[in-house]
Amino acid sequence: MTHATRPLLGLAQLSLLGTAPPELLGIAAQAGFDFIGARVRPVTPSERPYDLQPGSPMLRETLARIRDTGVSVRDIEFLLLDGTDQREAWLRMMEAGQALGAGSLTVAAADPDSSRLVHTLARMTEDGRGFGITPTLEAISYQPVASIAQAVDIARQAGCRIVVDTLHFNRFSGNDAGDDAGQWDQLRANADLVPLLQLCDGPSRRPASREELVIESRSERQVPGEGDFNLAATVAALPVGLPLSAETPSDRRVAELGELGWAHRLKSGMEAVLAAAGTLREAEHLQEAGPR
Repeated sequence: MTHATRPLLGLAQLSLLGTAPPELLGIAAQAGFDFIGARVRPVTPSERPYDLQPGSPMLRETLARIRDTGVSVRDIEFLLLDGTDQREAWLRMMEAGQALGAGSLTVAAADPDSSRLVHTLARMTEDGRGFGITPTLEAISYQPVASIAQAVDIARQAGCRIVVDTLHFNRFSGNDAGDDAGQWDQLRANADLVPLLQLCDGPSRRPASREELVIESRSERQVPGEGDFNLAATVAALPVGLPLSAETPSDRRVAELGELGWAHRLKSGMEAVLAAAGTLREAEHLQEAGPR
């Protein structure tokens, strides 16, 4: 893998959820990351909120850290679309995202009404054009939109894009064995919709309940390359140079290694996955070329 094709590597906010964006930028810089994702809106009542609205002290500090470190903010999060009118919330998020220089806003879908969801996302996409921000729909294994196929269908209708999280990609459980194979087919066929791949690893065994899926998703993921997910194949299925972000929360490992130690571990894991993906791509290329 040459330097020219090395993708930008990022550190997602969920990997260090309790670390405010200014400090997250400093940690990311020390660990060698190129960008971070910033959570401009809390997802749960227990989360520490980060006020990154225009004019806020934290935004000023964050922008100063961006200038000092050279690490950018590429994506912002997180809005769970539930079928209610959330336009005021996403407009505020887009204001913060524009001020940070972000280009995408991650959303997930709890709304079971697909036609209403398409309408909501289309409206959100139209609003985003004025801020230079595109909504990216994430398939979440325990939400109504759980598969790549569902996310792709909605995104194409709404005019937005999708973000792929390797945890939820591997945790999707369809009605039959063919659904799992279909995940891979859909990923390859719709790579043009994917601006960012979020990396983490985990055991092959799928948690048995929704509650266990949520706990794993929010606080018990594994370092890329240290679990059973075929991450090299996932990276190799997408375009060379696609930005990768470590979305790998682990309360236990952060307590053990510290914030900077955890960031370094994630970075080295991502580098190992990238090397394996490069080897896999090269082998596939040689196989397609055939004997000389």
